[in-house]
Amino acid sequence: VQLQASGGGLVQAGASLRLSCAASGRSFRSATLAWFRQVPGKEREFVAFIRPSGSSLGYADSVKGRFTISRDNAKNTVYLHMDSLRPEDTAVYYCNQRRGVYEEYWGQGTLVTVSS
Repeated sequence: VQLQASGGGLVQAGASLRLSCAASGRSFRSATLAWFRQVPGKEREFVAFIRPSGSSLGYADSVKGRFTISRDNAKNTVYLHMDSLRPEDTAVYYCNQRRGVYEEYWGQGTLVTVSS
């Protein structure tokens, strides 16, 4: 399984961005997908997740109400739509695919920089 994240960039505070993560392989439809982010020198932190059917999802408190996670199982792609971006959202964003306890994959990350 390979995960290819894209959509990062440099934006001003208050702007919106949509990240995409395209996955290879057949396990996408039965996997939980998530986004994490990491600032240099800090631990990687959870941002959002979405279950295989898309009916169950969750967010970190810091992004709740501003970010929306979604998935398109026909395209093997998970998205993270980010509104009202803040400078503190600046990080490398990683997509994660997980199925069960032993099957987990990470994308290569895409950099989001929000200027004040």
